[in-house]
Amino acid sequence: MDPLLVITNKDAGTADQETLDVALEILRSRTSVEVAATSDPGELDGVLQRAGSRRIVVAGGDGSLHAVMSALYRRNQLGDAVVALLPLGTGNDFARSVGIPLEIEDAARLVVDGEVRKTDLIIDEVGEIVVNNVHVGAGAEASRKGHTWKTRLGSIGVGKLNLGRLGYPIGAIQSAFNSGELHLRVEIDGKVVNDLDRPVLMVAVGNGANIGGGTEVTPHADPESRQVDVMVSRATSPLAKLGYTLKMARQGSHLERPDVDYYRGRSVSVSGEEFYCSADGEIYGPERQRTWHIEPAAYRFVLPA
Repeated sequence: MDPLLVITNKDAGTADQETLDVALEILRSRTSVEVAATSDPGELDGVLQRAGSRRIVVAGGDGSLHAVMSALYRRNQLGDAVVALLPLGTGNDFARSVGIPLEIEDAARLVVDGEVRKTDLIIDEVGEIVVNNVHVGAGAEASRKGHTWKTRLGSIGVGKLNLGRLGYPIGAIQSAFNSGELHLRVEIDGKVVNDLDRPVLMVAVGNGANIGGGTEVTPHADPESRQVDVMVSRATSPLAKLGYTLKMARQGSHLERPDVDYYRGRSVSVSGEEFYCSADGEIYGPERQRTWHIEPAAYRFVLPA
């Protein structure tokens, strides 16, 4: 078994450290392990500088995974790296999408016994990456509001139940009533699937299925498919917004709605009036135009067999 470099968040709380200790005990029974705690991009870059051929294990959630993958991509190390995940985040959406166990003991065993497979990555026109999912419109607004609720509720928990994971559903409900429609042009592989005269509520581009702690916005997305899944919602009236939100809460049943279209392709472009983006939970914008494409088999990830 290759030695492991476990990268964790220096600002993680006591509960996360206790959970990590359980995983480390399992890992250290199988191979040599170095733990490196980082709190900013500079520290992370220094840790990756000395990673060598070791398997890189991200101990954290989607944000931590995004940060490590972005750093590897900037350093041109991504193609040579083998990455694994110990899901210690609140939502753990990418872990859910690829079947990584959320129980830390099972996740630790997967790190050493799992199958290393080539996995896709989403990259935009300015070189920023997306590991799991990027979405605009109401979804990004839900993420913005959900982050506030996640922060407020994250310190409240009983045992393994943490109320922080309710942040996105609360944000989604707020956004369902407060988010306005957007006039956007959406192109997939050069073909226009929505033009400016058809307002949209939300557009999601998925390498993974889940956002917001298990909401399956692009339920058929597969990061080994060499394509991205695209969901376009035109549920813009107040009643339609409510119905769409309730359907989305039922694990992908929003695809049954006539005002929701679902596509698959290799490149997606969104343009029009100003919009915000949520990429792996990171909010940026406002934007007028953004293009994402799939980079097939961009890196090697430890997955269930």
